[in-house]
Amino acid sequence: MMSVRERARKAFQATRALGLPDQEVTPVLEHLLKLFNNNWDLIESEDYRALIDAYFELKENKGEDNRKNVVGDYGESSRLPKRLCLQDSEDQASPTKGSARQILSPEEHGKPSSVNLQQGATFLNKKDSSSSGCSNSCKKPQQQPVTWEKNRPLHIINDITKGTENVKISLVGEIGKQELPKFTYMRDNIIYQDAYVHISLARVADEDCCSGCSGDCLSVSIPCACAHETGGEFAYTTDGQLRDKFLKACISMKQDPEGHDSVYCQDCPLERLKNEYKPEKCKGHLVRKFIKECWRKCGCNMQCGNRVVQRGITCKLQVFWTREGKGWGVKTLQDLPKGTFVCEYVGEILTNTELFERNLKASGNEKHTYPVTLDADWGSERVLKDEEALCLDATFCGNVARFINHRCFDANLIDIPVEVETPDRHYYHLALFTTRDVRASEELTWDYGIDFNDDEHPIKAFKCCCRSAFCRDVKR
Repeated sequence: MMSVRERARKAFQATRALGLPDQEVTPVLEHLLKLFNNNWDLIESEDYRALIDAYFELKENKGEDNRKNVVGDYGESSRLPKRLCLQDSEDQASPTKGSARQILSPEEHGKPSSVNLQQGATFLNKKDSSSSGCSNSCKKPQQQPVTWEKNRPLHIINDITKGTENVKISLVGEIGKQELPKFTYMRDNIIYQDAYVHISLARVADEDCCSGCSGDCLSVSIPCACAHETGGEFAYTTDGQLRDKFLKACISMKQDPEGHDSVYCQDCPLERLKNEYKPEKCKGHLVRKFIKECWRKCGCNMQCGNRVVQRGITCKLQVFWTREGKGWGVKTLQDLPKGTFVCEYVGEILTNTELFERNLKASGNEKHTYPVTLDADWGSERVLKDEEALCLDATFCGNVARFINHRCFDANLIDIPVEVETPDRHYYHLALFTTRDVRASEELTWDYGIDFNDDEHPIKAFKCCCRSAFCRDVKR
């Protein structure tokens, strides 16, 4: 017979597979043991169905207050939690690796299923309430947490990253409602074919690195050479978040681009795509604020406070199927303070010409992610060659950011250019940071910067479903 400690370990193993924090599960488990007179068989039955369902039922009843007085929320006469089932299936992100199996709901199946918690995808029933916007007078909207609807059999993939990220990122969707996304998960950007990205130590001048530093650059009183890009101060705090002053300036640029400086190409790559023989004048590119992180030529270590983006994702995230017609989305499974790095937008590095040709060849039934143009420094040169005018396309290869939905004006994430490997700003990393405190279970969104009225833009806009009070898609 297993010991109590071993049984508790297996119970936490089951709840961790669903991304449930131990500190929130512990009081629920303690109460169920009291309710069941320490009968572990009732808790372990049907792959810990009672424990998992009790947790989600409590979240439903108490919302954000579920961390307080957990035991008091259940009386001795409480009914058993709602039924759910779990099923063994292979983790996957790309259909070329094989398709995950789907099963019937408990009512249809007639008996409980087994689960392999080390590898298994999971099916369960939860509650879902869609995110809500705010009134016109709301300056800092607080979207509602995303949960799941009762009596819906759900398909969960334990980790879409295949172990490539620092943390597992799960995927949740209703069985039969949508196809699993077809793409290859990549942690880092990769050149598709013709893009020119020159990364070499010789191109990093002594004044562009801090070879004389050691340990953590943020621990010294005088900022190192890597801080010159942000006015002699590091963009990050010692807690790893963006400094408030820097973040406010970036948000101001995003929300009011006309109030900030723009630069104009002599021969704009976007205008060349519209009309190769007689392109119009450049309509301008916003002069963006950059973050300069330390890199390999610097003397500091990898735990330096100026190496945030390059260390990768540390937040607990989940891909889920939205209920507002937006398709897949991403929510956070933990509270995120303002200025927190969430993830980088990763995809194939294409030239704008390659992207234009890819879109021409695409059939009408293919679903494409909205590409990102790396134009933050286009105006620094009079003429850009095609192989230097780059963009990121995450349609076929990308990371979790490809699922983050657009929201006009008041999104809770902002994209900021980050220079890491090279001072050549034809290529840079695009990092996503929180613009405010974000609650656990809230959907993450960012403003793609789309001009919905530009019908001639080579990248066609979609119909916006953001439901923001400040939505720019007036036609919609």
